[in-house]
Amino acid sequence: MRIIAAAGLLALGMMASQSARADILPVPPFKGNDTGGIIAFSMANQVDARQVAVDHCARYGKVVKFLGVQAYEGGYISFSCRWVPYGAADRPIRTLY
Repeated sequence: MRIIAAAGLLALGMMASQSARADILPVPPFKGNDTGGIIAFSMANQVDARQVAVDHCARYGKVVKFLGVQAYEGGYISFSCRWVPYGAADRPIRTLY
């Protein structure tokens, strides 16, 4: 019983001594799902961020609503995908230009 407890304490001590390294995970320039997403500000300087968000939400039959902009290097543009309002066309228009 003491050997198992000692091994458990050793394993716990090894895990506690290592730091969590969340900063080494790469973050993609665009990430989203059916509820919305984020676009890296550096990517927004290279492509039309509005069109990227519109096309993303149109895949789910929704329209885009922009929520916020962090206009500096390392910042993000956030948006949400919302259902098409009543009285509008059946599906959002997707432009291809």
